[in-house]
Amino acid sequence: MGRGKIEIKRIENTNNRQVTFSKRRVGLLKKAHELAVLTDARIGLIVFSASGKLYQYQSPGSSMEEIIDRFLKAENIQFENRNIHQQLHCEITKIRHETDRLQLSLKQITGEDLTGLTVNDLNQLEEQLEFSVGKVRTRKNQLLNQQLENLHRRVMMEQQQEIEEQKVREIREMGFLEPFGQILDDSRSLLHLGPEIHPFQLQPIQPNLQEAELHGHRLQLW
Repeated sequence: MGRGKIEIKRIENTNNRQVTFSKRRVGLLKKAHELAVLTDARIGLIVFSASGKLYQYQSPGSSMEEIIDRFLKAENIQFENRNIHQQLHCEITKIRHETDRLQLSLKQITGEDLTGLTVNDLNQLEEQLEFSVGKVRTRKNQLLNQQLENLHRRVMMEQQQEIEEQKVREIREMGFLEPFGQILDDSRSLLHLGPEIHPFQLQPIQPNLQEAELHGHRLQLW
């Protein structure tokens, strides 16, 4: 059985509509290219998506401008307003001149082509380049200052971290000597007493009557 006939109408789902456009556009361009190659036809295809994006194809060896110009010159083409031919031609000519002017200006700015410039033109070009260089330098200085600030901030953070680590080391050392703190304090106290400490004295005493059998004197601590 063959496939059923598909009704041609606008696809309501946005995602499905975009997918269908992408697939059909590729197929259309492919068919146009095949027709141009097989039959040596001059083909110009212009497609605008729903979002306004331009897609175009021209047969090999041709340009879109040439194809449009040939189309406008065809005798059997009927326009509501024949002036559209001249309007399009003027627009194309204007775009071409603007493109040439921009290319020449770019070559002058880069110094690639300075022929035809007068002294006044060269002075204006020099002023423009100096102005551009000034803006570049300003931007470069801004970036350098930001880098210096970031570097300074980093150094300050590292120094602060080093100070904190030093404090931690000092606290650990103090905690290590803490068990010996009382002994050191007692030693200092004894040293400060000095003369206030009375020395031991040895004195002889008379023998006890009950211990007459013992000979000699005994020593007693006072």
